[in-house]
Amino acid sequence: MAGSSTTIQPVANLKEFFRDALHDALAHQHVAVEDQTEHYVVNMLTLFADADALYERDHHGRSARLKPLVVMLGEALEAPTHEARCRGLQRLGDVSLFIAGFFSAGFARKLVDIDYHIAMGGRAYGTLADTCPPARGRTLRQVFAELAAKFVPMVDALNEISESSYQHSDRDRLRLYELWLKTGSERSRTLLRKLGLEPAPAARSRLAH
Repeated sequence: MAGSSTTIQPVANLKEFFRDALHDALAHQHVAVEDQTEHYVVNMLTLFADADALYERDHHGRSARLKPLVVMLGEALEAPTHEARCRGLQRLGDVSLFIAGFFSAGFARKLVDIDYHIAMGGRAYGTLADTCPPARGRTLRQVFAELAAKFVPMVDALNEISESSYQHSDRDRLRLYELWLKTGSERSRTLLRKLGLEPAPAARSRLAH
């Protein structure tokens, strides 16, 4: 836009940036998680900041689109070993959390919405917490259990990071209301109130039934 300028702040250390941003977002959203859970999510964000880690490659070595979540789930459940099954479920949980957290606005005109990613990711983490082999350690099972229990609040925190400098339009207000209806997101409700809209609890009750 003429007469405007955008300043891009350089980030010397991506992991430190995500650590500070996630810590601040969780505090702002009043979400308490264990240190090891916060550390796990920071590592996941740092990893997926590289598109080559997020998008799988085809057999020719070329980057491909993300597999549909249902395909990822099927491959995990049909894995030949228990360890491979856990790796598949972990990737399903991680990808679901990352996509729901950073690309929720992009779901507006898609058939698969954010609540699908939340359901798939939460269940993947919950299954891992219950079935993760002892070799992976008790701490990691506790991380998965907390991510399963607090999937929506964690998505809210990642939404805050991704939209920290974003101005909401009228279309975004409608989208925020839709997100609140589908997920019960506290962040969406807070943003709606700041925009002068008061979500009605009865609306979610009708949707639930």
